Amino acid sequence: MNTPTPDPVAAGRIVVVGSLNADLTIYTQRLPGPGETLQGSGFGVNPGGKSANQAVAAGRLGADVALLGAVGNDANGAMLLDSCSAAGVDVAAVRTAEGVETGVAVVTVDADGENSIVISAGANGTLSPADVDQAAGLFAGASVLCLCLEVAPETVLAAARAGHDAGATVVLNLSPYAPISADLAQATSVLLVNAHEASQFLDGAPIPGPDAPEGSWEPVAERFAGRGLDRVVVTLGAHGSVVLDRTHDADAPITRIFPTRVEAVDTTGAGDAFTGGLASRLAGGGNLADAAAFASVAAALAATRKGTQAAYPTAAEVAAAREANPA
Repeated sequence: MNTPTPDPVAAGRIVVVGSLNADLTIYTQRLPGPGETLQGSGFGVNPGGKSANQAVAAGRLGADVALLGAVGNDANGAMLLDSCSAAGVDVAAVRTAEGVETGVAVVTVDADGENSIVISAGANGTLSPADVDQAAGLFAGASVLCLCLEVAPETVLAAARAGHDAGATVVLNLSPYAPISADLAQATSVLLVNAHEASQFLDGAPIPGPDAPEGSWEPVAERFAGRGLDRVVVTLGAHGSVVLDRTHDADAPITRIFPTRVEAVDTTGAGDAFTGGLASRLAGGGNLADAAAFASVAAALAATRKGTQAAYPTAAEVAAAREANPA
């Protein structure tokens, strides 16, 4: 078997539109039940927010990234801008909203690295289609646009249309889950969902388990295609992911991406590391299956460290992990 060569730095520009949050994280042995109080074993305030995480993840992998969003005029906002800038992310289009605090996520992480998260939008709630219009030049020449649902639906749609019209590959991470309009689906090039979100989007349709044969995914691919989505990545947590891509190979549209085995410490933000890794490879001209395989390694490495943005790997770290564990 040939040893993989080091992965190239992504060539195209990535634009990320959406949220920046301060993560208030506490570690416990297990997640509390309703009405239950537990002792924690550590606390930290760290930079987060799905969109900021995705931008930082791509930036640390060597991509050319710009972020459009909003923070408050406070210490948390400054922390987020510093973290993004340190990863090489262009934050010129991140607006400081007066009179409102930076968004916050309260995160609880258990001994197995699993988490529960509650979000308060703060300044993220002020991001509007007007911000997208004002940053129109940001989308010109963009190769990939990353979106999630942590900002207003009308803002997500405006950004998706701007990216689509500019010829970018529009990657929509359907998280936190919410139904989307037909217009947003039409502007989306690649839909990124976990198994639970996939089932919700497809009106409760069963999603095959991690050990199911590839053929069992064909009805799922057909259902997504019926919604106008021919390119979908379904992540399966520690079990890898499945790529449904009718545009790459109509005769073999289903590709199983097997996981990179690691000892998870904190899975917070691992999905965003996946999105950033996916975007960096797509911006470099890779196909969707190759991009998902690369992203899977980046997400696995992120889960081996506490926190979100500080846990994200570099391109050299991902290359080393792939050489140590060739597919």
